[in-house]
Amino acid sequence: MTTLEIDRDATSKPSTSRNVDMKLEVVVIPVSDVDRAKTFYARLGWRLDADFASGDEWRVIQFTSPGSACSVIFGRNVTAAAPGSARGLYLIVSDLEAARKDLLDRGIAVSESFHGAGDVHAGPDEPYLFGSVRVSGADPKRGSYSSFASFSDPDGNGWLFQEVTTRLPGRIAADDTTFASQTDLAAALRRASVAHGEHEKRTGGHDENWADWYADYIVREQAGQEMPS
Repeated sequence: MTTLEIDRDATSKPSTSRNVDMKLEVVVIPVSDVDRAKTFYARLGWRLDADFASGDEWRVIQFTSPGSACSVIFGRNVTAAAPGSARGLYLIVSDLEAARKDLLDRGIAVSESFHGAGDVHAGPDEPYLFGSVRVSGADPKRGSYSSFASFSDPDGNGWLFQEVTTRLPGRIAADDTTFASQTDLAAALRRASVAHGEHEKRTGGHDENWADWYADYIVREQAGQEMPS
């Protein structure tokens, strides 16, 4: 059974007893130089939420990446983990090349886009991922969850961009369509526009109800449902 099949099985059996939300909101990353790390994450364009200190013994800094509900914290005496040991930190983006260009424009080194052979997408310096086979370039079919790029902070904490345009079934409810940012919404509208153009070619005419068609397409895409014809 593949990882994808396991995920689908899991989403087909939602919990019926859960009555308390458990929201992942903070991830701790270990750094050796707090001010250097602060400068780096500010250069990424992330929002600085906090910089608290208590004398010389304790300091915590919190940043949040654009559109994210989860933040990262680092500082002095925040974690006993070795600096640079946080790996496989995923940043989900709707447009991989746009995300890469943003980092490059900010002077941040980022890998070329890549995809995996089969169920693996790691590189030789990323043993924390599944396997060790990396294929250059984005996924030829541009499948959701299939294209990546990587970068690291000054300590070597490893980050990955993963391009996700369509969620697997069960990952989001059809009546709960949301977008983390204006950029994600604009990308969804562009995909709907392209698909609608193909729809009009098939039907042989102008669709006056294009707004309803767009809405149906975007809701189905986020819910991982079959696309409108």
